[in-house]
Amino acid sequence: MLVPKVSIKNLEDATLIFGPAQKAVAMAVVDSVEEGIISKSTIEDICIICGVFIHPEAKDADKIYEFNYEATKIAIKRAFNEEPDIDEIIKKKNDAGHPFYK
Repeated sequence: MLVPKVSIKNLEDATLIFGPAQKAVAMAVVDSVEEGIISKSTIEDICIICGVFIHPEAKDADKIYEFNYEATKIAIKRAFNEEPDIDEIIKKKNDAGHPFYK
């Protein structure tokens, strides 16, 4: 399930979300199954919810695809390997940064 994190205001926004971003997420999921990260035996019993952020000024469909594919692959791998564990999260909680907030 693809969840846009910004409002879709026009056809251009929709085309970027439901074009390169959606394909990137779909390919990351199927590649994760093919690579054994997600078990074929469980694929019909799970739902992957993927929040997708595309900056309003982004226009390069290839970069949108690349960034969303890589981010989704990393997130799937970490989720299915239960990484990071809660002790690591607690240990590093004060070291975390965010580009849009101090």
